[in-house]
Amino acid sequence: MIGMHHNVSLNNSIVVSLFHHALFEQLLWVIGIAVVILVTLYLFLARKKGDALTTFAEPAARSYLRWLFGAIWIVDGLLQLQAQMPLGLANVVVRPLTVDTPSWLHTLMNSGIGIWNEHPIALAAGAAWIQIGMGLLIFVSRGRVGRFAAATSVGWGLLVWLIGNGAGGIFSPGNSILFGWPGAVLFYVVAGAWLALPLKNFPQPFSRYTLRFFSVVLVLGAVVQTLPGVGFWHGGSTNALKAMSTAMTQTAQPHTLASVVRAGGDLASSLGGGFNLIVIFWLLICAFGMWRAGDLNWFWPTRLFVAGAVLLWFVAEDAPLWGGLATDLNSWLPMAALAFCAAPQRRLRAPFAVQLPVEIRRGGSTIVSSIAAAMVAVAIIPMFWASTVAATETTLYVAQNGSASQVTAPSASFKLTDQYNRPYRLSEHSGYVTVLTFLDPVCWTDCPLLAAQLKSVDKSLPVHSKVDFVAVAADPKFENLGDVRHFIAKEQLSTLKNFYFLTGPLAKLESVWEDYGITVDMSPHIGMSIHSDIIYLLNPQRKIRWIIPDDPLAAQSGGASAESQIEMALATLHR
Repeated sequence: MIGMHHNVSLNNSIVVSLFHHALFEQLLWVIGIAVVILVTLYLFLARKKGDALTTFAEPAARSYLRWLFGAIWIVDGLLQLQAQMPLGLANVVVRPLTVDTPSWLHTLMNSGIGIWNEHPIALAAGAAWIQIGMGLLIFVSRGRVGRFAAATSVGWGLLVWLIGNGAGGIFSPGNSILFGWPGAVLFYVVAGAWLALPLKNFPQPFSRYTLRFFSVVLVLGAVVQTLPGVGFWHGGSTNALKAMSTAMTQTAQPHTLASVVRAGGDLASSLGGGFNLIVIFWLLICAFGMWRAGDLNWFWPTRLFVAGAVLLWFVAEDAPLWGGLATDLNSWLPMAALAFCAAPQRRLRAPFAVQLPVEIRRGGSTIVSSIAAAMVAVAIIPMFWASTVAATETTLYVAQNGSASQVTAPSASFKLTDQYNRPYRLSEHSGYVTVLTFLDPVCWTDCPLLAAQLKSVDKSLPVHSKVDFVAVAADPKFENLGDVRHFIAKEQLSTLKNFYFLTGPLAKLESVWEDYGITVDMSPHIGMSIHSDIIYLLNPQRKIRWIIPDDPLAAQSGGASAESQIEMALATLHR
């Protein structure tokens, strides 16, 4: 049997509605938790005395770092609110990055993809709130709360970098610093680590060690650019930047931006290896300058790097905010922000001295921090619950197969022969619920997956449950008892307590197929049938109460299945 696959739109209306509903519910929780935090702070802190004026003496480099990366985390969180994220992030964004990764990373990423696909709504909403919340806390707080948020961002960033970015592609051959190597989130982690440290680490150590970190990254990037496999030594349409610009501009975006990206690709195409030499030379000059900038107070290296990074953010990365699945700003803009903050001129600049009335300082910062803390709480608790305790969501199943339908309809009676060569009548087993499906005895694709789902459902039932699992043979050429018994043995279906695989004369089988709307056709090339994947649930009175569509091959690709749907429906019939 070949599965009747459903092309899933990433903007599936059911999933988008579920996502927006979850976001709305969590927004209400954010407001409620923020109010509780504010009331608590008021009760405990309102009577504390403070000066009429207060002075902020945070080093300028740290202020810039906090504001820029707080804003970047907020932007990333807002990008996570895009409607395509629940269905698209794991399967369209992350899954392609697993190619050519080491086995340990490949396993880790696939585990993350599996967890996401089991709980796409909860995790998509949580990812948005935690990033917006962390960004707000980092942006508004220079004290302990901000340092805690920065430390949290390091842990979250490392998780995203490894599982979501495939470690930035550092283990995959052919990646280029022009296209995102070594991963944008790595620079978020570096910024968060510095912000989590005490103020005494600014500005001198921060500037010196960050610039030397950049120097190492740029030298490695230049070495990668020299490799023939990256494709930048070619001219014409085979040039890597030309090919990338052609692909990127297929995404809907402002016409002016697309023109800039195409112009960059055309330039690289015409210059070929000459363009790559310019890039390598620029990387090495910036690397040398940044290594010495801290000792000699050179300003030009960071200025040269930031200007080139912003240009490449447009030309090589297409200002990656388009297409509905952008998850971050890609690497060049965060690199530019970090280098800007570490520049010697920021190190030499006096701290910002902003005087504000104590009411404004406490009031504004407290309100924003309370809302941000509520966002983080609303993100972490449901994400932890979903990934460790909660049942698998049916989101991907519904997107791929459609909703299960609750009905009340008469079932068509039939009499066939089971695997023991005994007659089976649908009217038998009074008081039993019946799970009725259709299997091809010689199928090697969907039907074994359907059988596995039935076994999984059976294991979830209480010991003395009155449930019959009934399969009707759905192959006009392979319907004899030998075929049926072979399938049962191969798929170990004899472990089911009440399983009946029914067959009979072709005329009787065709009558049952017709009564239950099952289309069965033979493929002339593969030797098995093509038939509808539908599961019926009948109550003890033999009324059809649930119709559950199921394409297990499509479901398998997305990590979804009909198991949870069947279990949910059975629960309603046992009440």
